[in-house]
Amino acid sequence: MAIGAARILGFKLMTNFNRPFQSKSIPELWKRWHISLTSWFKDYLYISLGGNRVTIPRFYLNLFIVFLVSGLWHGASWTFVIWGALHGFYVVFGVITKKIRQKIDKYFFLDRIPFLSVLTTFGLVTFAYIFFRAPNIQSALYIAQHIFTGIPDLVHKVITHQSVFEPYGLKKQELLLSVCLILFMELVHVIQNHRNITELLMQKPAYFRWAVYYIAVFAICCLGEFDHREFIYFQFLKNKGYEPSMF
Repeated sequence: MAIGAARILGFKLMTNFNRPFQSKSIPELWKRWHISLTSWFKDYLYISLGGNRVTIPRFYLNLFIVFLVSGLWHGASWTFVIWGALHGFYVVFGVITKKIRQKIDKYFFLDRIPFLSVLTTFGLVTFAYIFFRAPNIQSALYIAQHIFTGIPDLVHKVITHQSVFEPYGLKKQELLLSVCLILFMELVHVIQNHRNITELLMQKPAYFRWAVYYIAVFAICCLGEFDHREFIYFQFLKNKGYEPSMF
């Protein structure tokens, strides 16, 4: 939204998110995620600490400190500290075990399994988000300890054709629509990996472009949420015990 609004006013902002959840590793994810912030940490913290022009133990420590501080940057809470520490651990562990993991992948042909590295990275990031989103450490630990406890019940409901998502307020039609929209979004991402969609659209005839514009507007009118809601980041801050006025 910010990039689009800036383009209307004649400004071209940098790309801040470059399909991060398609990353094959945690370092790659942080090159794609919140690029402006990670660039700032790299230039003003990582390099100031010595970067990789130090001893190997100090290099690992520099990496860990950067992610630890990035957690504190999001808020003065132990949940943020743990979130940053987890990402620091992921990166350092990945650097230390890189050669070993490459040998294991080749030996067991894991490097030939499509999207395995992407799914692994997504799983690690999602696990860390438990601490990022939880209101306190106790809640985060409870969630982490009970992640898989509902799977047997879920499998039983699927086998016996019982409703799985409706008890949580999600109807079958809404689930189907959500899956279709997610698949459509991923299709757009695949196209963006090979072609610039804006340039591709501008090469089409005017009637085709305007048809796409009207379809987009119609989709927004049909699927959009128009109730009065507070900015989502403010909701997140309040759940963490902060007030937007503090910032």
